[in-house]
Amino acid sequence: MTPNGTSAVAQTGGPAFSRRVDWVDYAKGICIIMVVMMHSVLGVELAAGETGSMHLFVTFAKPFRMPDFFLISGLFLPLVIDRSWRTYLDRKVVHFAYFYVLWVTIQFGFKAPGFAAESSWAHAGYLYLESFIEPFGTLWFIYLLPIFFVVTKVTRRLPPLLIWSFAAVLEMAHFSTGWTAIDEFGARFVYFYTGYLFTDAVFALSNRARTVPSLALATLAIWAIANAGLVKSGVSEWPVISLILGLAGACAVVTVATLLARAKWLDFIRFCGEHSIVIYLAFFLPMAATRTLLLRTGMIHDVGVVSLTVTLVALFGALAIWQAAIRFGANFLFERPDAFWIAPKKAGPALQAAE
Repeated sequence: MTPNGTSAVAQTGGPAFSRRVDWVDYAKGICIIMVVMMHSVLGVELAAGETGSMHLFVTFAKPFRMPDFFLISGLFLPLVIDRSWRTYLDRKVVHFAYFYVLWVTIQFGFKAPGFAAESSWAHAGYLYLESFIEPFGTLWFIYLLPIFFVVTKVTRRLPPLLIWSFAAVLEMAHFSTGWTAIDEFGARFVYFYTGYLFTDAVFALSNRARTVPSLALATLAIWAIANAGLVKSGVSEWPVISLILGLAGACAVVTVATLLARAKWLDFIRFCGEHSIVIYLAFFLPMAATRTLLLRTGMIHDVGVVSLTVTLVALFGALAIWQAAIRFGANFLFERPDAFWIAPKKAGPALQAAE
């Protein structure tokens, strides 16, 4: 990385953490691949008007796909939550705000002509301004993270179990206001707060899986059968059950990630996790382009194969865009320039913080 900005893939931290944790990168890799798969598969199926074989994977992962992402995002927060407000806001709010504003503008640039054709350029401009109060497209995750960080710091003097219980009630309420930030806060904050509050327990789970892999595999088999059964029966989104499946699925991803890290298998997943924010920001363009090309040309007739192809191109395409940005001096796309810092940068090893 260049000295002119902070990477979108890692944030500066203190001496408590001087290197990346392998299983955390694997867990984030699993999550970002599932997120790209979900958007790719559902987008293809919507455009094609039919479902394919990949739909089964998306449906199976639905109960835990985002819960685990948020749990991992809160995992390292205890190391930094007591920083000064200026530093905390710089690392946890301005950092994500920069990338949200930049990439919502980029995404909107591609979609604005279509919006204008449907109504007018004035309405397209209105939709752009609206994206700052109603998260736009795939970017709602990094819109919501700063809110989670601020709420957790503001409430850190309150009884933690009270906050967790309230967050659990919000998740089980399954309310729908029509505003993404409000609805997703209610549905996801409990998982972020669980990562923050039960950091030691999550690391203990990982250590146990690494120490007794046979027990971990047996537990994963039981979980997979239970998760699939509840999803198939249509009760996976019921109150209480949705929370249990979200937490259980997050633990399962931690376990799988630990076993992969232990065996040093599928290093590409770890690489994706290490660069998950890069993929998250950029995958929409190769995804949309590949979906349009394949469906319009009819090069591939099987919807499942089209979905898989779009998923793979979206992943590799996002990484290619990142590498092209580095090669052509467009580092600002994935690195926050000095002008957008409000607190001094701290030299030293990168902390594997929530992205």
